[in-house]
Amino acid sequence: MARTKISHSETETAASPPPKETQGLAEQAYRAILQGLFDRTIPSGAELSQSLLMKRLGITVQPLRDALRTMEAEGLVSIHSRSCIRFIKADLELSRSTYQFRSLLERPGARALAETGEASDIEEMLADHRALIADLEENGLHAEQEARLKEMEERLHGALITALRNPLIEITARRLKNYVTLVRLDRLVTTPLALRTLREHLEILEACARRDADAAEAALAMHFKQALQRILGME
Repeated sequence: MARTKISHSETETAASPPPKETQGLAEQAYRAILQGLFDRTIPSGAELSQSLLMKRLGITVQPLRDALRTMEAEGLVSIHSRSCIRFIKADLELSRSTYQFRSLLERPGARALAETGEASDIEEMLADHRALIADLEENGLHAEQEARLKEMEERLHGALITALRNPLIEITARRLKNYVTLVRLDRLVTTPLALRTLREHLEILEACARRDADAAEAALAMHFKQALQRILGME
C-alpha cells in the first residue's frame, strides 16, 4: 500500500492545538448543527452538501469542517468526500442502541447514588417529584409542568452519572445526551405519560433513600425498558 509522505512542518501543524478563535467558531458551528438536528432544519437521516449546510446554517467553511469532524467521531454524521454529509437517522435501531448504552452507564450510577449519595439531595429530588405529581394530577400537563419534568429528568439522570465520580463517563454521558434528544424528538408527552415517568423516577429515588442498591438498579433498568417502549409506541 502506498504511503503518503508527511513533511516535518505538516507534522508540527497537526500536533499544534488550533487557535482559540478557531476553536470558538468550531464550537459555535457544532452547536448550530446540533440545533439544526433538534429543530429539524436538518432532517433525520438527511444527505446534504457542505455548501448547502453553509447556506442553511450561516456557517463558514473551516468551522463547519472542524465541527463535522467532531460529529463524525461521535457517530452523528458520516462524511463522504465529494458527495455529501449523511446525518444519523433516528430510527428503531438507534433508539435501542441509545437506551442500551444509557443502561450500561447509569445502572452502576444508581447503585452508587444509593450507596454514597447525599441523603439531603435524594430527599430534595423526592420532594420535587412528589410535588410535580400532585400538580399534574390536579392541573394536567402544561408548558410550565413540562419544563419542570425535563428539569427533573436531567437532575436525576445527571445525579446518577455524577455519583460515579468518573470524568470520562461524564464526557460520554454528555455526548450520549445528543442521541437521547434525537430519538425523543417525535415523542408526544401527555399527562399520563408524564405521571408514569415521574412514578418510575420515584421508585429509583425511594430505593436510593433506603440505601437499597439492588432495588435502585432494578428500578432504573425497568424505567429504561418502559421509556424505550414509550418511544417505540408500545405503551
